[in-house]
Amino acid sequence: MSPSPPPTLVYDDDCGVCTRAARFVDRRAAIDIVGFSELTPELRDRLPAEYEQCAHLVTERAVYSCGEAMERAYELTGLPPSRLLPLFRGIPGYESVREGVYRIVAENRPLIGRLLP
Repeated sequence: MSPSPPPTLVYDDDCGVCTRAARFVDRRAAIDIVGFSELTPELRDRLPAEYEQCAHLVTERAVYSCGEAMERAYELTGLPPSRLLPLFRGIPGYESVREGVYRIVAENRPLIGRLLP
């Protein structure tokens, strides 16, 4: 049986904040990162129609989008805070909060980009 391919984090490579987040995960996890500008037809076919609205984590079995994509990608790093994520998923309303925070960051990328080193 051949090993599973690593998950792929698909992100907006035109966005500095997105690129920094993808590279952060890439340095710490067994993951591939692919910017929107580098999508293959096969990978593009697995993404939702409005794929450019947020990041996506593509695994052999599933595609996670937006906040859930980044959460699951971060979880792959194994960094100590990521170990709490499975617990958070059991809290009622957590998914709404996660997606809301993702939207706030996405809508404020220029400001956040200027604040990051």
